[in-house]
Amino acid sequence: MIRGGKINKYLIVSGRVQGVGFRYSAAQKAKELQLSGWVRNKIDGTVELEVEGDENKINHYIDEMNAGFNQFIQVKDIKEITYQEKGYNNFSIK
Repeated sequence: MIRGGKINKYLIVSGRVQGVGFRYSAAQKAKELQLSGWVRNKIDGTVELEVEGDENKINHYIDEMNAGFNQFIQVKDIKEITYQEKGYNNFSIK
């Protein structure tokens, strides 16, 4: 596990995460926390994203995601893989 500084996490989120504003909410929260990366829907009903930045901010971001970002989102599971920073400049919705 990479500790401290800037990291990249690849996440696959399952639950009620499509058609409920998840991607928009994920992008807004990432921008609020000054994180970069991307988010997109997958054909199997999950959402995948890469988020990059300060490790503590990413952990806070994942906690917020688990809480559901909004009342319509229900996160059941988040699978995550940690990588070294890749150098994204902003956060985009794909």
